Amino acid sequence: MHDVESFGRVVLAWGLVGAAALLAQQLARRIRVPAAALVLVAAAVSATYIKAVRDAVTLHTVENVVTLALIAILFDGGLHLGRRRFRKSAAPIVVLGVLGTFATAALVAVLAHVAFALSWKFSLVLGAALAPTDPAVVFALLANHENGGRTSSILQGESGFNDPAGIALLLGFVQLTTHPHASAAAMAGTFALSMAVGIACGVVGGLALRRLFWTNRRTPQGLQTLAGVLAVYGLTTIAHGSGFLAVLIAGIVIDSPDAATSDQPTDPRQLTEHFHATLSTLGELVAFVMLGITVNLHTLFARDVWPIGLAIFGVLAFVIRPAVCAPLLARLHLNAREISFISWAGLKGAVPLLLGALAVSGHVPSSTRLYGIVVVVVFASVVVQGTSLPFVARRLGIAADPLTLDG
Repeated sequence: MHDVESFGRVVLAWGLVGAAALLAQQLARRIRVPAAALVLVAAAVSATYIKAVRDAVTLHTVENVVTLALIAILFDGGLHLGRRRFRKSAAPIVVLGVLGTFATAALVAVLAHVAFALSWKFSLVLGAALAPTDPAVVFALLANHENGGRTSSILQGESGFNDPAGIALLLGFVQLTTHPHASAAAMAGTFALSMAVGIACGVVGGLALRRLFWTNRRTPQGLQTLAGVLAVYGLTTIAHGSGFLAVLIAGIVIDSPDAATSDQPTDPRQLTEHFHATLSTLGELVAFVMLGITVNLHTLFARDVWPIGLAIFGVLAFVIRPAVCAPLLARLHLNAREISFISWAGLKGAVPLLLGALAVSGHVPSSTRLYGIVVVVVFASVVVQGTSLPFVARRLGIAADPLTLDG
C-alpha cells in the first residue's frame, strides 16, 4: 500500500509540473516571451521546492528523454528545411555549423579563463557546452515563417549541424579532462569519424525511409516514419556516428516537395509532416521540462555562478557570436543585414543544457558550478534574444511576416 501511495504522489507531482508547463506556454503567447523560458522556470521551481518532482527522475533518465525529444525536433527540422532549401544555403550552414561551433567554443573558453580565472579544462568544457545554437528554440521561433533571403534556412540548418559538432566536442573535452592519457589527436579522429558516419547513415537512412514509407499515398505513415527515424539514430550511434546529424540529414533527404504543394488536406504525406511537426513541438516542451527538473535554483544564485553566467552571455551575444559570424559569412554572398540577424539569432537552449548535464554525468570537476553557469546563459539567451528577435528582424528588414514566439 505504501508503494501505491508513493507512486501516486509522484504521479501527482508530475501532473502539477505538466499543468504548470502548459500554463506557462499559454502565458508566453500573451506576454510575447518564448515559451521555453517560462517552461524552464516552472520546472526548475517545481523541482527546487517539491521533493517528489526532484526525486522522480535521475539525470541519466533526463538525458535519455531529452535525446528522444531532440531526435523528433531535428528530424522535423530536416523535413522543413528540405533538399532544395538546403542546397541553396549549404555553404553557410556547414561553415557555421562546424567551424562556427569550434570558434565559439574556443572564444568562450578564452573568455572564461582570462576574465574569470577558471581552469583551462573547466573553460574548454564550458565553451563546448555553450557553442551550439539550439534547434528546439530556433525551429519554434521560425515555425511557419519564411524570412527574407536565406536567413531562415541558414539558422535552421546551422542549429541542426552544430549539435553533433558540439556534442562530439564536449565529449572529447570531458575525456581530456577526466582521463589523463587522452589525446587531442584521438579526439579529432573520433570527431571526424562521428560526422562521416552520421552523414552516410543519414543519406542512406533518408533514402530508405523515403522509399519504404514516404511514397505510399494510401495511408498516413507518421508512426512508421518515426520508428524508422529511431532506427536510423540507433544504428548510427552503434556505428560510432552522430545520430543527431543522421536524423537531420534523413529529414532533408526525404523532402516532399509535392506534398508541400498539394491542395489536398488529407494527402498522406501532409498528414505525416503535420504529425512530426506536432511531435517536435511536444518534444520542445518535454525537453525543457525535463532539463528544468535538473536545475537547483539555490545553486544558480551563488556568487560564483550567476554573475559569470550573465557576463558570459553578454560577451557571447554581443561580441563573440558576431565576431564568428561576420568573417565566416562575409564571402558567402550575404549582406550586412542578413549577417546581423543571423548573429543575433544564435540562441542557446535545450542542447547546451543537455551538454551541461553530460558534463555532470561525466564527473567533470566542479560540474555543478559549470551546469549552473550554462543554465544562466541559456535563460538569458532565450529571454533577451528570443523576445527581441521579431523586433530585430523588422528593424533589419528581414521579416516578411510576424515571427511566432509560441512554438
